Amino acid sequence: MSTPFLSVRDLKVHFSTEDGVVKAVDGLSFDVEKGQTLGIVGESGSGKSVTNMAILGLHDPRNTTLDGEILLDGKELITASERELEKLRGNKMSMIFQDALASLSPYHTIGAQIGETYRKHTGASRKEARARSIEMLRRVGIPQPDMRVDDYPHQFSGGMRQRAMIAMALVCDPELLIADEPTTALDVTVQAQIMDLLKDLQQEFGTAIIFITHDLGVIADIADDVLVMYGGRCVERGTKEEVLRTPDHPYTLGLLGSMPSLNGPVDVPLSPIPGSPPSLLNPPSGCRFHPRCAFAEKVAGGLCSSERPGLKVLDGRGSACHLTADQKHELFTEHVAARTH
Repeated sequence: MSTPFLSVRDLKVHFSTEDGVVKAVDGLSFDVEKGQTLGIVGESGSGKSVTNMAILGLHDPRNTTLDGEILLDGKELITASERELEKLRGNKMSMIFQDALASLSPYHTIGAQIGETYRKHTGASRKEARARSIEMLRRVGIPQPDMRVDDYPHQFSGGMRQRAMIAMALVCDPELLIADEPTTALDVTVQAQIMDLLKDLQQEFGTAIIFITHDLGVIADIADDVLVMYGGRCVERGTKEEVLRTPDHPYTLGLLGSMPSLNGPVDVPLSPIPGSPPSLLNPPSGCRFHPRCAFAEKVAGGLCSSERPGLKVLDGRGSACHLTADQKHELFTEHVAARTH
């Protein structure tokens, strides 16, 4: 059996604060293969971005404790030195951030910023780096790249800045690309163009992609597999079709119920999940979702509030829930029927 290109095992990311320890990620495991896209979905504060900052080694070691294992092509990243991580960042692994305007320097041209990454990892000359920058801008669909290469970020539209960010992330042909909500601030037309661009580039380079979002519609478009996070833990994972068509955790069911459907009746009301995400400084005992779960009282003995459910995985499909399979089938079917009638 082949080893996954990226393997994360029992990852814990805890932050020390004046108020106590924040357990931002608390025992997370997943794999990503080359040429595949893993969608990580969940509400704000669920641990999505913290996970991927840990992979890149971007957390401040002065107040962050990392535990577990992160293997990138067989290399352990948690114990890697900062110098080793710097060689990997932008080269073997790269990241597209949510806010391109905040991530790009306003003082340097787009071409200079793309070229700097290329020169750092390849030792190329300024002339070679400029040519590579123009080539990458052309590849991501920037018109007249030989002229726009000398423009500054404020001279680009939001969609064009995001394309420039993608060009920068891909300039060294990384084998792992992490996209942290890269289409959130864009209109739907530009969003679709960016998604198509990522899929085309993945097909060309065979890149492994982790796509972070809170939008299940985006997940349906781009992901192969889906990991649903809640309160710093994985509550469900499986293929895109499994998770979106037959959710196996009450939280996933709630996420699906809170978004409009293009295929169903137009008059079906949205059903938002009641309450708020848990405090990771003082999280609930047992299942972290139980205070908001409509089905917690169906589990005998108050198990949901007292015992953490393990992630039961079979053939890559899994969920962390105390409900039995029969209970889920009956309760979830009733829940959906009540919404649609």
